[in-house]
Amino acid sequence: MEQQGVANRRLAVLVGCNYPNTRNELHGCVNDVLAMKETLLTRFGFKQEDMEVLTDEPESKLKPTGANIKAALRRMVEKAENGTGDVLFFHYSGHGTRIPSVKPAHPFKKTKLLELVNQLPKGTSFTMISDSCHSGGLIDKEKEQIGPFSSGDRAPAMETTTTTTTSRALPFKEVLDHLSSLTGILTSDIGTHLLELFGGDASLKFRLPTIDLMDLLEKMKSRERHVDSGILLSGCQADETSADVGGGGGKAYGAFSNAIQTVLKENGGALKNKELVMMAREVLEKLGFQQHPCLYCSDQNADATFLSQP
Repeated sequence: MEQQGVANRRLAVLVGCNYPNTRNELHGCVNDVLAMKETLLTRFGFKQEDMEVLTDEPESKLKPTGANIKAALRRMVEKAENGTGDVLFFHYSGHGTRIPSVKPAHPFKKTKLLELVNQLPKGTSFTMISDSCHSGGLIDKEKEQIGPFSSGDRAPAMETTTTTTTSRALPFKEVLDHLSSLTGILTSDIGTHLLELFGGDASLKFRLPTIDLMDLLEKMKSRERHVDSGILLSGCQADETSADVGGGGGKAYGAFSNAIQTVLKENGGALKNKELVMMAREVLEKLGFQQHPCLYCSDQNADATFLSQP
């Protein structure tokens, strides 16, 4: 809820990675985030100066490197203020991979955004759309509101012969082989490669404990925070891939991102988060895609309107 006399801010980080001129090139990811940018401006009250767009187009001033994405997210979180009802949005469109875990009970690690979400000031919301493979459950520990289908529940795929689709999955072995070629180190420990390549820019989970933990804790305590604000709309289940469509004469797009845009265009009023995901599922099913978007958030956020649209 907004404080009297204090307007809420709407902040966004939009990331689109097509990986041009590589063996894993995609075609629709930049189009996804540019379409979302226009939707945020015209429908949801976002302002140009409150959005950061990172793409790997040649003319892009801000490239979507890991360090740049983390810095952009950090800047967005730091702009949010206590009690103002600020709305934060992160759209990622690109490849996704699953990293094998050393724990037998958990065969794959998930990229955790919980640490970022927990840094939000009280009263703010954080919504993420991830149009990538294996994106289900990226905001760890958030409740599964719309979850995976069992194999028996899945509708049979329709034959689609008029469009070309590419999986947005990036095999872990391919990631590891590429990192090994860059570092010259033969190891399956991805953290070792990241430390060798990026040093201080590597994620904290891969770094030696050289940071001033007391200083970090003091900064985190400087604002009142809460831990139940993450909303994830994933393009597919954790065990599925997301489709990248086109790349020929027509305009390319991500299947899930396009489904979101379709639902928003066909429904002018405010939509609850769970309504938006279920409608996107219906769009994908009608078009013959075998991927099932999921929703992870609290019960309250499941019934909240997408991006707090009035």
